[in-house]
Amino acid sequence: MVNLEGVLRLDGCAMRYADSGGDGRPVVFLHGAGADHTMYAAQYETLVAAGFRAVLLDLRGHGSSRPNTASLSAEVLATDIEALVAHLGLRRPALVGHSLGGNLAQRLVRRAPDRYSAMAVLDSAWNTGPLSAMERLALKSAAPVLRLIPARALPRMMADASAVTDTARADLVRVFSAMPKAEFLSVWLATTRFVDPDPAYRTPVPLLLLRGAKDRTGNIATAMPQWAAAEGIEEVVIPDAGHVVTLDAPEAASKALLAFLTRIESEHE
Repeated sequence: MVNLEGVLRLDGCAMRYADSGGDGRPVVFLHGAGADHTMYAAQYETLVAAGFRAVLLDLRGHGSSRPNTASLSAEVLATDIEALVAHLGLRRPALVGHSLGGNLAQRLVRRAPDRYSAMAVLDSAWNTGPLSAMERLALKSAAPVLRLIPARALPRMMADASAVTDTARADLVRVFSAMPKAEFLSVWLATTRFVDPDPAYRTPVPLLLLRGAKDRTGNIATAMPQWAAAEGIEEVVIPDAGHVVTLDAPEAASKALLAFLTRIESEHE
């Protein structure tokens, strides 16, 4: 378990983070909605051991970065990460984002590509990808449907939908239970605001697309292969893993991430 000993004071929130330090390329981990930094424990250890400077954090309103008394939006989340990067003096960090964190990473790179060196997106929707009429309807109806689910049942339901291993599900129930339903819904709404179709857009930094083969969340299983084809890269699909691939298959996810970042390092030597 990594202790988040760093604190960045933001409007309405004290963001907690851990910075391994060192001279290696900085890598910032951005977790999914309702989760926290612990979903990246294995990947953090792997990258630190390989000489990277790894930064873990709990997003505003999540984990130890609570309470949050300010409005939560896609823009606020993006501004928070920009503030943290500046606070730590990180020069062109690589971003690793899962689900909401992947949406957030895409937004950050899209609006300031020169500030980042690479992006790894794990089990996340394609912000700028095309949406069918059915997919648009599903996006709009998700929050109303979630409102109908009893608060006591929501953590287990979300965990079962997100992971396939018992260990991962148990860990997700723990973190999902820590966030009140009303706050989770606000986070979910913020996540949907990252979707901004632009079929001509291509990622301007090296990109890794990674997902669990059993991820059935939203349109990820169909959109991520389309995204990879549009970018001219091969997605990495990990067997026997669901939406939270870092917990279902920690070793395989760590290996894929390390291979990607190591390749980026070698290409810039």
